[in-house]
Amino acid sequence: MLKPLQKRIVVKYPEVEETTASGILLPSSAKEMKHTGIVEAVGADIEEKDGVKVGDQIIFEQHAGTEVTYEGTEYLVIDIKHVLAVLS
Repeated sequence: MLKPLQKRIVVKYPEVEETTASGILLPSSAKEMKHTGIVEAVGADIEEKDGVKVGDQIIFEQHAGTEVTYEGTEYLVIDIKHVLAVLS
């Protein structure tokens, strides 16, 4: 697993629907990039007061972080300051 450094977190993107409810296949250009994800790992400098832990679903800023592919899965590594909210 990826282990982020300092106050960074590793986020896994949620699965994106490939078709509409009526069964129409969406081209990649029509899929809207969501700004949500599931926290997979947190850096050692993340504290409880930061409000983010592994397993949380978060909303983060547009264009935040660096995309990384690890063992065939896409992740986003972002700084904690780019997290806007934790969904409950």
